[in-house]
Amino acid sequence: MRRNGSSSIQNSVNGHKEDSFQYHWDEEPPLPPPVWKPTKHDIATGRDPNRVKFFDTTLRDGEQSPGATLTGEEKLVIARQLAKLGVDIIEAGFPVASNGDFEAVRNIARTVGNRENPPIICGLARAVESDIARCWEAVKDAAFPRIHTFIATSDIHMEHKLKKTRSQVLEIVTRTVQYAKSLCEDVEFSAEDATRSDPEFLYQVFSRAIEAGATTINVPDTVGYTTPAEFGALVRGIRRNVRGIENVCLSVHGHDDLGLAVANFLSAIENGAQQVECTVNGIGERAGNASLEEIVMALYVRRQYYNRKLSRPDWNALLTCVDTQEIWKTSKLVSNLTGMIVQPNKAIVGSNAFAHESGIHQDGILKNRLTYEIMDAKLIGMQENQLVLGKHSGRHAFKKRLGELGFDLTEDELNRAFIRFKDLADKKKEVTLWDLESIVNDEVRLQGTEYLKLERVQVQCGDKLISTATVTIMHMELNRELTAVSIGTGPVDAAFKALNSIEGVPKVVLQEYMVNSITQGIDALGEVTVRIRGETDSRSFIGSAANTDIVVASVQAYVNAMNRLARCAQYPKSVHPQKDAVV
Repeated sequence: MRRNGSSSIQNSVNGHKEDSFQYHWDEEPPLPPPVWKPTKHDIATGRDPNRVKFFDTTLRDGEQSPGATLTGEEKLVIARQLAKLGVDIIEAGFPVASNGDFEAVRNIARTVGNRENPPIICGLARAVESDIARCWEAVKDAAFPRIHTFIATSDIHMEHKLKKTRSQVLEIVTRTVQYAKSLCEDVEFSAEDATRSDPEFLYQVFSRAIEAGATTINVPDTVGYTTPAEFGALVRGIRRNVRGIENVCLSVHGHDDLGLAVANFLSAIENGAQQVECTVNGIGERAGNASLEEIVMALYVRRQYYNRKLSRPDWNALLTCVDTQEIWKTSKLVSNLTGMIVQPNKAIVGSNAFAHESGIHQDGILKNRLTYEIMDAKLIGMQENQLVLGKHSGRHAFKKRLGELGFDLTEDELNRAFIRFKDLADKKKEVTLWDLESIVNDEVRLQGTEYLKLERVQVQCGDKLISTATVTIMHMELNRELTAVSIGTGPVDAAFKALNSIEGVPKVVLQEYMVNSITQGIDALGEVTVRIRGETDSRSFIGSAANTDIVVASVQAYVNAMNRLARCAQYPKSVHPQKDAVV
């Protein structure tokens, strides 16, 4: 591979000199498809060593989305569902970030990491011995633990963030990967901002990491800068020039700043990458990460193309171990718990993904679905909103139905959900599947310490009346009920102002308010999501709730967001893996 220009970042565009590291893929002879050797995890779980491995970072990189703070209990719920989905690796968090994150990762390692057919449980660590030691303490109880360590390798990061020379970075890579290897058999190394790094230097870094004991080499497109052709060329360059690359797993990680993350990953797979690092619903910092469900379904729907591209004999063979039937449920769960609403036109899991408005399209679909649909909604586990239970259904029938729908609840979660179901059944003539999903997700969201508990809300409003709200909460620390009355521009505004005026309630600023109907009809459940921030805190917190009364749902969502803020206020601000300096 030929390289033109210097490595200077002077006169660069977006931190990268356009003519510095040019790939001449048109001059390269083709590479044979890689041969992937089975790992201990492959053998123990019976997974195909030739599959594309899915490394899910929803609980780490995805949680870095503004406002998407998850409690330890919520992380565990998502981790259990990710294991059911069939991902190969769960990056459970950044253990050194806070004591809460450490405990969440350790709990996932001890439970999900030891279930039947367990995924690898991974923790992130900067290339610092203290980070790595803390990470190992968090993941070591999993049946298959992994330490994932990283350091930046682009000139702009080394000069302005790390303030390190290339030789210093190479020394750090050798030292820290060796230390990680002394603790854990499975070590992943990432070169942060790899796609804006000098390829020749990148080859040296990866060669050093492999020599030091890394078993997975990850190529991150940290700022979503690259294009599919460039990313494919970089993967081929790594396969040609990195010593020992044939003995390790080659992975890619990418962000969607230019809307190219999924296309970049598919190009990387075509060119020899075995592992893809992605998130459910594509959540993550800025424009998000590569979307897990889009990559999975691209490899499923176009499996004949990718099997041929990878020279596999069976063109209809599945390329992943992901259970596509669990995609819809996983997407809904992550959306509900993070408060990150999925856009209607989102590929695969958006509400409009399988909807047809055009008369021509509808006519074609009625005659043959394949005229305008390349996949069936049932493939991703999307079910029709059928009636599931009635008001006379008992707890046993309720539990049995939840099991049939794939929900895995603890006894406490089940009890709370059943009480909510009976309450809803008294208000609605029919309780549907989507109602049930909303109830279950609502109860899962309520896990964790409640500092404030909504007791009552009453409003008076009308076109000739001044909207007035009376709100009563139980302040758990004070152990007494507190009530306030306020007026507002409408019932929700009045209720929020009443809540804000109660002494001992966190002072917050409402940033976003969203309402979504779960089902159709006059008695439909309404789901409300709010985003708030503390008056003295730059962090955002999301709260959600569902109720047939939209005002009650709004106030409960507001209280849930306040409880999140109060919980996080008990701990120091979490360390950010890329942005915070090592101390």
